[in-house]
Amino acid sequence: MKLAISAALVGSASAWSTLTMKAQTPNSRRNILQKGAAIATAIAAPAAANAYAVPDLLYPFEALEPYIDAPTMKIHHDKHHGTYVANINKATEGKDEVDILELQLNALEAGPAYRNSGGGHYNHAFFWDEMAPPDEAKKTKPSAELEAAIDKAFGSLDEM
Repeated sequence: MKLAISAALVGSASAWSTLTMKAQTPNSRRNILQKGAAIATAIAAPAAANAYAVPDLLYPFEALEPYIDAPTMKIHHDKHHGTYVANINKATEGKDEVDILELQLNALEAGPAYRNSGGGHYNHAFFWDEMAPPDEAKKTKPSAELEAAIDKAFGSLDEM
């Protein structure tokens, strides 16, 4: 899948983990729904196999307030990122599947549609994944090396 930016690349493995529940019986409602969804996906897959997609946010649009307001988040997620995805899908239509990072490594040779739209998609996907609501962000700490550089330049993370 093109948008499968690995947790190792992006750095937040916890954002990629999901909660799953086991069905009670082979014919439980949950199991039947899962099988139905798998069949529907398999039928639709050939048409969308090479399509990039805007990822769902892991938090509500207003979660980054007061630093980034909800309307700005919504416009960037739905409109800006959506446009980048539509344009990169148009540019790659009929071509073999190319990983988004691979595409960006060769974007200068590939042309502006790849560089601008592919880059916009990659940057926004990275942004959505790396940003966190203030209460969650306070739970994370930079690496020792980054913290030392911040302390040297600014005195502390809070001063930065």
